[in-house]
Amino acid sequence: MSVKPIALLGDPRLRLKGEPVDSFGKHLAGLLDDLADTMRHAPGVGLAAPQLGEALRACVVEVQGHLHELVNPKIVRSSGDDNDLEGCLSIPGYVAYVTRREKVWVVAQDRRGRTYKVAGSGLLGRALQHELDHLDGKLYIDYLDSMDDLIAVGGPDEDDAAGGEDGGPTEGAIREAQHALA
Repeated sequence: MSVKPIALLGDPRLRLKGEPVDSFGKHLAGLLDDLADTMRHAPGVGLAAPQLGEALRACVVEVQGHLHELVNPKIVRSSGDDNDLEGCLSIPGYVAYVTRREKVWVVAQDRRGRTYKVAGSGLLGRALQHELDHLDGKLYIDYLDSMDDLIAVGGPDEDDAAGGEDGGPTEGAIREAQHALA
């Protein structure tokens, strides 16, 4: 278990599709441990294997203290729409409003190869969709009409209550979204 460098926008490994995992041994266990350690250190609530340079269909999501290790995950059902701020550890310093499904049902395998299901809405649902996109070489910025839709995140010295008069998000909300996803 160790903290690894996260691939940043421009790194071609972020655009690779993850290969299905067919070996549930030491390498996978080590990768899942590294993903969790790196995600927590960043900090974020999710991280996918391609972000650590591993083109495998494996990711982790941790919401409300519950760690989900997802191997070969797929969304089997979804409902509703939700538009909210989203950020990514591979695109530091920016967030944007992204429309995703409001609730998703995912089938995945754990580190031992056992199949399980997880349903998520709110932050968990958004994080599941975000991480599964990474496994297909897709980034949240691919949903934007223009890169002008990105919102720069201010430095830590900026006032958290500094919301725009146009009703835009506050700096605190933007920072929360940046740390929300990987």
